[in-house]
Amino acid sequence: MKAAWYDDRGPARDVLQVGDLPKPSVQAGEVLVRIHASGINPSDTKSRSGAGARPNVFPRVIPHQDGAGVIEAVGEGVDAGRIGQRVWVYEAQLGRPFGCAADYTSVPAINAVALPATTSFEEGACLGVPALTAHYCVTADGPLEGKFVLVTGGAGAVGFYAVQFARHEGATVIATVRTEEQARVAREAGAQHILYRLKDDMVAGIARITGVEDGRGIDRIVDVAFGANLDTSLKVLKTNGSIASYASDQTPVPALPFWQLIRLNATVRYVLVYAMSREAHAKAIAAVTDALAKRTLKHHIAARFALDRIIDAHEALESGQTVGKIIIAMDAN
Repeated sequence: MKAAWYDDRGPARDVLQVGDLPKPSVQAGEVLVRIHASGINPSDTKSRSGAGARPNVFPRVIPHQDGAGVIEAVGEGVDAGRIGQRVWVYEAQLGRPFGCAADYTSVPAINAVALPATTSFEEGACLGVPALTAHYCVTADGPLEGKFVLVTGGAGAVGFYAVQFARHEGATVIATVRTEEQARVAREAGAQHILYRLKDDMVAGIARITGVEDGRGIDRIVDVAFGANLDTSLKVLKTNGSIASYASDQTPVPALPFWQLIRLNATVRYVLVYAMSREAHAKAIAAVTDALAKRTLKHHIAARFALDRIIDAHEALESGQTVGKIIIAMDAN
């Protein structure tokens, strides 16, 4: 089968290779999926570079946690009726060496979820890490009907789904962005209000939107940059509010202002999708499945690359210049 892999950690151009590898076998409890599209996440590029949050102990790695395709074989204990089923795949490379940047991958059957015919393989490959992360960040701290949610980076892969899930839960959503293009994407997701991080006064803008004079009108924050945004978060979060953050790249070791947080009785969640409970995964998958069936879940693809151009795809994600999900279209090879 055609696949991309790396044997050493480092820059994409130095370590990624494309060629032929043996098709994986399917073990008991697993399914073999013919991958049609694979999505790239920051955790994939960080793992490849050696900067990831998870151990990466395998001597050879086929990257990418997320993908979509068709089940071609099943292992012992798996319903043979699943053969031929369209699926989206999540966490394919979690604790395993071989992910979705290949013609085939084998994963535990639970990690391959039915994909409706109305959702393309490329759209299915957008799900996985971003959608599961977003759902948990939005819903982990209770109902949102009538509340205000601030989604920082509302046009990002996680933020785009977080806006949608928050709207579905009945929240008013404020999304922060940097550019007009990002604003357009966040509005497409359903954000009712947009604030420009580089030029707007965040506190004043939130005060105006929420009607809370001092700006402390946010019930829940879904945060892409915990350390960089913490000062503002503490100024706009309500008492008993919560922050759910899944990244802090700009300030990787933030200082925690304990007394400010305790005075708010704030909840701070540090969200790593790979460590989420099985219950949290199941709730998120159910929400995604329901939204796909109702055709209410939107997806935003920034760029598509053939597998032969996986180096360009990784570099495009790492540049920070793309808005939306980057996809490897296996059928383009």
